[in-house]
Amino acid sequence: MPLDAMHDSDDEALLELYACGDAAAARALTARLGPRVLSHAHRLLADRAEAEDVTQEALLRLWRIAPDWRRGEAKVTTWLYRVTANLCTDRLRRRRGTDLDSVPEIADDQPPVEVALQRQAREQALQAALMRLPERQRQAVVLRHIEGLANPEIGQIMDLTTRAVESLTARGKRSLEVMLLGQREELGLYDDT
Repeated sequence: MPLDAMHDSDDEALLELYACGDAAAARALTARLGPRVLSHAHRLLADRAEAEDVTQEALLRLWRIAPDWRRGEAKVTTWLYRVTANLCTDRLRRRRGTDLDSVPEIADDQPPVEVALQRQAREQALQAALMRLPERQRQAVVLRHIEGLANPEIGQIMDLTTRAVESLTARGKRSLEVMLLGQREELGLYDDT
């Protein structure tokens, strides 16, 4: 019987064919059971890489016991799920068994919460002040000081002379300073002098 016709036949028949040296039977059984084992392992471990390792190990164990398989004692899938669960349990125990003091602390490149909150407050205050600027000043200030573009490039974008861009950005900056002056302490902006 062709293997593609066996796709719906029982797993034991495929396992027995493999035990007799039929590599195509192993491929068919792997294609049939591998995704189920991987899914089961992934649900138990919540780690795709570990689940792939467990799947590989479980299928290797199935191939090793194939010559000794006793038909009718257990379903292949039942046996495979049990082996998968046991392998996952072993991995989870190893995870738990690790002494937490021996695990290096993961470097956290995030700023402390206070710094992040202050940065967020500054960004919100700046955005609110920017929105109060006249549109052309806002556009010039954003392009120059937030986007980092040079004045001649801004002039091309806004169809202005470089001198006009300089004037707009200077007026916009002065207006922002005035608007934000009353919030300096609240935003953690102190004079260094």
